[in-house]
Amino acid sequence: MARPLALLIAVIAAGTLPALADREDHDRARRALERGEVLPLGRILEIAEKATGGRVIEVEFESDDGRWVYELELVTPGGRLIELEMDGASGRILERENEGRGEYHGGDD
Repeated sequence: MARPLALLIAVIAAGTLPALADREDHDRARRALERGEVLPLGRILEIAEKATGGRVIEVEFESDDGRWVYELELVTPGGRLIELEMDGASGRILERENEGRGEYHGGDD
């Protein structure tokens, strides 16, 4: 477990920006944004980082029951991994999982 965490910290320290997980995610997100169905990725990142105090390291984009959802992984300054599921249209956090702490479903985050 320590090795993947060290790799995540190295990526963050290098200042790399998160990107959508693959080209297909990118294309779907771009089309949804053009149609006004989702918030821009920059706004989603801003909301996620403010809510968690972490930095986004990975983003996935998918449709879940007819709703666009951003799935993000963040790492905090202390090295804790946080996974968020966010509504693409509103930026509302639908689900949050803190490494070792279990899940939180649908708050006002």
